[in-house]
Amino acid sequence: MYCQSLDIPEVKLLRPVRHDDSRGFFSEVFNRRDLRSVGVELDLAQENFAFSRDANTVRGIHFQIPPFAQAKLVQVIRGAIFDVAVDLRKGSPTYGQHVSAELSAENWNQILIPEGFGHGLCTLEDDTAVLYRVNTHYSAEHDQGIRWDDPDLAIDWPVRQVTKGGPILSDKDKAQPLLADFDSPFVYEAPA
Repeated sequence: MYCQSLDIPEVKLLRPVRHDDSRGFFSEVFNRRDLRSVGVELDLAQENFAFSRDANTVRGIHFQIPPFAQAKLVQVIRGAIFDVAVDLRKGSPTYGQHVSAELSAENWNQILIPEGFGHGLCTLEDDTAVLYRVNTHYSAEHDQGIRWDDPDLAIDWPVRQVTKGGPILSDKDKAQPLLADFDSPFVYEAPA
C-alpha cells in the first residue's frame, strides 16, 4: 500500500495495490493489516455511498462532533472528485487550514481524514460515485458543518458557474456557519 502524508501530516493519501490483467483489475480496497503496515489504525463502523449526477456538485464541509467524531477513509469508484480536509482542532498549528487531493476511479487514491477535521468534496465529472468508510456510526445530533466557501478557508474549489446560483449545493450546505462562528470542540494533541 502506498501512503503519503499531505501538508497537514495527519491527513494521508493512500493507494491500495491494484492487480491489472486483460479482464480489468482486482484490489483490496480495505485491508486492516496493510493500513497498520503504513501506520494507520482504523476500526470501521459504517460504510457510506454518495452518488452525484452532475459535475460541480459540492458536498460539505461536514463532520461529527464528539463523542461521535468520525475519521473517514474516502474513495471514488466512478468519476472524480476534488477532496478537502479542514483542520478544526483548537491549538493545532494548522487550525483552519486545509489540504486537498484529487481522487478518481482512475488514480485509485484514497484519503484518510482523521477525527477533528471537516470534510468536503466537489465532483469533477458527471455520475461520480464515492465510498467512504467511517469509524463511528452516524448521529444526527452530532452532525455539523461549516461553509464550503468561507473566505477564511480560502479553498480554491474547481467549480464552474454551472447555474446562476453557482455550484450545486444542498440547502443544508448553503446555510452552514462560517468557521469564525464555530466553537470547535476538537482539541489538538501533539504527536508523542
